[in-house]
Amino acid sequence: MPTYEYKCTQCGHRFERFQNMTDRPVRVCPECGGPTERLISGGGGIIFKGSGFYETDYKNKGAAKTRCGKGSTCCGRDEPCTTPPCKE
Repeated sequence: MPTYEYKCTQCGHRFERFQNMTDRPVRVCPECGGPTERLISGGGGIIFKGSGFYETDYKNKGAAKTRCGKGSTCCGRDEPCTTPPCKE
């Protein structure tokens, strides 16, 4: 559920409400009873959970053991992997 920010147009009081997206906006200021308007906020920060956020998480599982697979080349070179600097 998102948190919405409101501002009273009469007294200027600012407040937040944790609401469902389908809930009706708050129309009455809790401080003075005046009319309110919902503000556009910057939103919350992005939260990354779980794996998959590091470069190594997306690589081929076999690539971690050797630099090159069979029949492939290293470093984008046209030469086979047995030539420097790719040779281990």
